[in-house]
Amino acid sequence: MSTSFMARHGSRLLANGYTILPIAPGGKKPGRYQRGAWVDYPEWNRHAERPTTEVEVSTWSAWPDCGIGIVGGGVAAVDIDILTDPDLALRIEQLARTKLGDTPALRIGRAPKRLLVYRTREPFRGIRRAPIEVLCLGQQFVAYAVHPDTGQPYAWPEDGLSELDLESLPVIDAEMAAAFMEEALALVPPELRPTSLSSVTASTPAVPAHAQVGTRDAIAAALEHLPNSDLDYDSWVRIGMAIKGALGDDGKEMFTGWSAQAAKNVEAATEKAWGSFRPDRIGAGTIYHLAMERGWKPDPGMVLDGSHTPDENHPASGLLARLDTTLSVDCDVPQPKFALTIPGGLVGKLTDYMLSTARRPQPLLSLGASLCAIGALMGRLYRTESNLRSNLYVVGIADSGSGKNHSREIINEVLFEAGLANHLGGNKIASGAGLLTALHRQPAILFQIDEFGMFLSAAADRKRSPRHITEILDNMTELYTSAGGIFLGAEYANRDGTNERRDIVQPCLSVYGTTTPMHFWGALQGANVVDGSLARFLILPSDEDYPDENVAVGLRTPPPDLIAGLQLLASGPGQQRGNLTGTTSGPQTAVVLTTVPMTDEARARFKALSGELTGELRAAAGTAFTAILARIGEIALKLALIVAVGNDPVAPVITIDDADWAIAFVRHYAQRAMEAVDRHVADTETEAHLKRLRELIRAAGAKGITKSELTRGSQWLKSRDRDDIVQTLIESGDVTTGMRSSATRQAMVYRLAPRRSSAA
Repeated sequence: MSTSFMARHGSRLLANGYTILPIAPGGKKPGRYQRGAWVDYPEWNRHAERPTTEVEVSTWSAWPDCGIGIVGGGVAAVDIDILTDPDLALRIEQLARTKLGDTPALRIGRAPKRLLVYRTREPFRGIRRAPIEVLCLGQQFVAYAVHPDTGQPYAWPEDGLSELDLESLPVIDAEMAAAFMEEALALVPPELRPTSLSSVTASTPAVPAHAQVGTRDAIAAALEHLPNSDLDYDSWVRIGMAIKGALGDDGKEMFTGWSAQAAKNVEAATEKAWGSFRPDRIGAGTIYHLAMERGWKPDPGMVLDGSHTPDENHPASGLLARLDTTLSVDCDVPQPKFALTIPGGLVGKLTDYMLSTARRPQPLLSLGASLCAIGALMGRLYRTESNLRSNLYVVGIADSGSGKNHSREIINEVLFEAGLANHLGGNKIASGAGLLTALHRQPAILFQIDEFGMFLSAAADRKRSPRHITEILDNMTELYTSAGGIFLGAEYANRDGTNERRDIVQPCLSVYGTTTPMHFWGALQGANVVDGSLARFLILPSDEDYPDENVAVGLRTPPPDLIAGLQLLASGPGQQRGNLTGTTSGPQTAVVLTTVPMTDEARARFKALSGELTGELRAAAGTAFTAILARIGEIALKLALIVAVGNDPVAPVITIDDADWAIAFVRHYAQRAMEAVDRHVADTETEAHLKRLRELIRAAGAKGITKSELTRGSQWLKSRDRDDIVQTLIESGDVTTGMRSSATRQAMVYRLAPRRSSAA
């Protein structure tokens, strides 16, 4: 079998900085190879939210005849879709090179059509003014494959992207793209322009208005981008009905003037058509959407929604404001785009071994498990200059069957192989007393808990769970902060001395739990956020629940250098290698620790982080998120400590690289946790129902969800309650309505509105 395009170019494209995805042979669409056949890949857009991984490229390279697509966002492509006029296609290419930069990346599929690739300053939404298009955010284009019409590979006359580093491409932005589009379209003769106003871009931003009714100024401004240059009848009727739906009979003059722009306009026919229009759901949103696709950008102060007065308050505004809490710091302190990277040293070696042996590799969950395991092994041996220890609580979240159990199995295997199984706790914690008994036996210990959400549900429910279960979470909370001191055991009212108080000096309890999103977020209540019990957990939600399967995995043997490294780390600085079982000092014995220094740069970075967090805490005062913000610096320093010791167990130093990685990692997933709390965690039944319904609508994405689909997904609700909640969400602007076309009919759908900034 010949080598696929993915096998030939995938790794080099990844190294050059591009985000890629698999293209099914014989077409231009993303695809997946499953059970011996190529199938559509409708959820391909997930790749726009994160970098491509080496594991993915390796998997895709084994798929027969796999082509390569480039995901828009970091790059933009000018697609000149002109087939009948080669000179015009060349003139528009030359205009692009003049206005946007002389890019070396020119792709030819079916000549004279052509595509030029640029780098973006910031990702922006694509623009289509057929037959020219600027592809960007939410879109993709084929880089390497066989063209379905010519039967020949796409050609790169100069240099292909696999030879071009992303940074070498000319930089453009949304304004430059729009300006080029205006000039390019002027070169296109009318006979090559479309005569229909059909929707042409799936990535057009959602219209801020959520009602059928518009305002006269906004409709007039939008229509300037929808000239009636002898449009087809269906488009003419569509605009007329939309104007009437937006403005009622007051829009008649506007429609008459717009219709008169066409040479074929007949006044009597226009008058008769206006009287026949009976718009139901079509209105302002249709006109705004079509105009935005063609470059319209409403002024920030323009009122688009004519259904409410600007100062009108919704009766549920208090509840909705609390549900929609967004920290103003999110707007004031822009965060760089996050890309998951695996540290080096023992953390990286253990994570890489997990990934190379996994049937469904989960990089984020494997990294979280590795950090916990190494943190437990180095417990009571190393500390930071501020006396922080390596005890971690991590929760890995992914759906059932996604491969989240593999990392726990690997940790069990390598610790047994290294003679360090004494650091492993049981698979379950039966009671608070049982947890303390395990720590008394081994003060530096790792518990790996499956179905952690179900465990948390019981441990956090103080009303219905027995005391010995709720004590588990209480003890975990106290043990977390006691790692640098002494955990004092419980006092018992006994006379014979059999139940003496059992103290533990500098306990190092690490917990790695795995769970599904439903079980984890369903287990939490607002009190768990406010009291800080949630804030002690580093919550890691997988970005891909079902990664591509690696069918080649089989028997495995831990690498000798990984085993030796774990043994060296567990022995502490200055110790000899070997079987170290039982070397950890007892629970009531004072321990001597190595203080891990940090470079001046790293120290300055953590000091700057402290100042940033102080400002964010002040801005968030009174919200449920202060507890999470307050732990970011502490958890980041713990991770930097673990990575530094993993890099050099004998003479560790926390470097600026360790600090930058740990801070970026914890900041990103703390923000993800706060967003998830906002979406899922509720204190009342009404609040829970509203959030669950909003989450169903959010999960449907841009395509929206119909009322019947929403009903099927929320059968726990009474019909009247469901309708009331949906109406509340619509009137508050959290949810918008629109239309979805199928082969037989159109259906109204609900979509989540774009996130509002609290600084607005």
